Amino acid sequence: MLEKLFESLYLKVFVSIVVGRSSSVVYIELLDKKGVLERLEKSFETISLDSNMHSFIESYIKETPYYYIAILDTSVSQGAIPTCSSQEMSLYKEMSSLKHLCYGGKWAYYTSKFDLQTMQKNYAKVGIDFVFSPFVALAHFFKDKIDTHLAIFILIEDNYMSLSIFENSKLLYAQHLNMEPHKDSEEMTIENSMVDEVDLHLDIGIDLEDVDVDDDIGGLDDFGDIEDLDSIDEIDEFSETQDMEEELQQNEEEPDNKEISNFNEDYQRFLLVQSSINKFYKDKKFNSKFVESAYVADSVGVSSDFKRYLEEEMFLNVYIRHINLVVEVCELAKAELQ
Repeated sequence: MLEKLFESLYLKVFVSIVVGRSSSVVYIELLDKKGVLERLEKSFETISLDSNMHSFIESYIKETPYYYIAILDTSVSQGAIPTCSSQEMSLYKEMSSLKHLCYGGKWAYYTSKFDLQTMQKNYAKVGIDFVFSPFVALAHFFKDKIDTHLAIFILIEDNYMSLSIFENSKLLYAQHLNMEPHKDSEEMTIENSMVDEVDLHLDIGIDLEDVDVDDDIGGLDDFGDIEDLDSIDEIDEFSETQDMEEELQQNEEEPDNKEISNFNEDYQRFLLVQSSINKFYKDKKFNSKFVESAYVADSVGVSSDFKRYLEEEMFLNVYIRHINLVVEVCELAKAELQ
């Protein structure tokens, strides 16, 4: 009772961080007992906690003991597997160096123990309360579709894509795709894709509150399991008209080199998706089924080419919707405290 009274005297501050290829976005919500008082979003030209980002965050959290900092997992070694059984996990992944949690008792998402510890050390000046898997963000964002459809679901970030296939809320397959290894071959990709154009007619909410950064990696096993995220309020239902992708407008005044760069990256994304889906169809350990639809959560602003590649090369019905990842991470953090 006294705790609730004491809590009502202070603002609650939620801070979410999403790290991109060369910059980071910080989103802050200030709440009182009536609701949200203020929302702020700011980008920083850094991929770690520098002095400017630290000062910005500190200016909002210093006046209250009730602040919560969440970050989207950036580990290359993260992913998801279609089981929560510890006996079955080894069929899909060697788990000894990974931390995993179950989602709704149906499937598991995992990440590197070492990367978790490194992340906490890097943000030690402000502390991290939650690290959320992109697969959790994707499952939350498309919850109504995942619960009722057989489809591919893709979250597009600056450097990564998180791809999963669900059938009526059952995870069949997932892969975390890293674009970085493909950067060195950009010129070749552009040239090859131009030829193809002619031929084709074209990882949680992991609560870090109790982690000691001085502990060894094994200490991360003390994390408690996340609460069943099925309790998260469902997002607004997508109507049939909402299913149609948002129009992707081309800016005619953009420099040619930027258009080429965007074209190249979207072609790389297509190739990664194509390779991943081929693995799903061919690998016998997955319960492969023919998939006709793809739902894309786009946080970077892909061009219409990406959609066209998926439709014309893979014969998919593609629906693209914009996602603001820092806002989504904030919503996940608030749901954890309900």
